[in-house]
Amino acid sequence: MKLATTFPSECVQFGRRQNTFATNRMANGKKRNRQRTPLSNSTVSQRRGLLWLVSATIGLTILVWAGFQMGKNRAPVSAEKLSSASASALTPAKRSEITPPLNEALAPKSREQRISTSPSQWSTNQNLVAASLATLEVAQAAMVTVELDFGPKVPSIAAALVDIERHSQPEDGKGRTFAVLDAYGEPTPSGKLHLSMHVSAEKPGVASLIFTRTAEILWSRRIIPSTDSTKRQFTGKKLSIFIDDGTGKLLTIDGSNNPTWIMDAVVREKGALLDTVWPSGVEHEVTFIYSACGCPVKVMARREGDQVVRTKELPVMFPDDPAAVELIGKLMRW
Repeated sequence: MKLATTFPSECVQFGRRQNTFATNRMANGKKRNRQRTPLSNSTVSQRRGLLWLVSATIGLTILVWAGFQMGKNRAPVSAEKLSSASASALTPAKRSEITPPLNEALAPKSREQRISTSPSQWSTNQNLVAASLATLEVAQAAMVTVELDFGPKVPSIAAALVDIERHSQPEDGKGRTFAVLDAYGEPTPSGKLHLSMHVSAEKPGVASLIFTRTAEILWSRRIIPSTDSTKRQFTGKKLSIFIDDGTGKLLTIDGSNNPTWIMDAVVREKGALLDTVWPSGVEHEVTFIYSACGCPVKVMARREGDQVVRTKELPVMFPDDPAAVELIGKLMRW
C-alpha cells in the first residue's frame, strides 16, 4: 500500500513538471510572436549623424597622415630651393666694367648699361655649351643682323638696343668679352625692326646678345685668344679720329695737345689746326676707332660755326662705351 501511495505522488509531480515546460514554451512563443516597437525618427537621425561624424573623422585622419608623408618627402627639395634663393638675394649682382675714360677731366660718370657678366667658375654644363659654340678670335669683329618684333610701335635703334642684353662670361671672371661698336637699321614692311650690330671681340670667354623681351639668343660665340701675337687685349685708352678730305683720303687728327674743341687739334698730314682745314658749312665723313679690332665707326657731320652737327642720326655709336661717347660729344660739341 505504501508503494501505491508513493507512486501516484511521483506521477503527480512529473505531471506538474510537464505542465511547467508547456507553460514556458507557450510564454516563449508569445514573446517571439510579439511585434517589436519601431525606433523613433529622432533616434534614427542621431545614429546617422554619429555615423557621418565617425566617417568624417576617419577620412580627415587619413588626409592629415597623407599630407604629413608628402611633406616629409618634399622637405629636402624645398630647403634646397630656399637656400638657393637666399644665396641669390644676398649675393650682389656683378656688373661689367666700364671702359676707362680717355680723359678723366672730360669724361663724366658712365651711365647704366644693359650689360651683364658671369663669374669664371663655370659649371660643367656651361663648359659643354661654350665648347659647342662657333669661335671668334680676340681683336676680330662680326656683324650681327636680326629682325625683331616689338609689337605695334617700332622703336628707334637707340631704344631697341636697351632691350638687347650684352652677356659676357669672361674666362678670368673680370670685365667683358666683347662690345657693340655701332648699330643701324630700319623698320620692315611687316612691322618689325631690321637691326645690324657691329661686334668686336675683346677677351677670351663667351659672348652673347639676348633679346630680353623674348629671352631669344640672337648671337653667341666663344671668344678665343688671337693667333696674331701682335694683337693685344683691348685696354680702352686710345681713341683715333680721322676726317675724309673729300677725295677719299683720311686726315689724322692729332690730339696730343689735349684740345677741348676738335678744331683746335692738329691735322698731322697738314701740320695745321683743323680749324683751317674744315671751314663752316662743309660736310665731312668722320671716322672714329675705339675698339680691340680697330674697326672704323663712320658718321656724316657738318661744321656750323663753333660746333659740329651730325647730318644723319645713324649709326648709333659705341652704345657700350658711354665714356667714349661723352668725350666725343665734348670734342665735337654736338
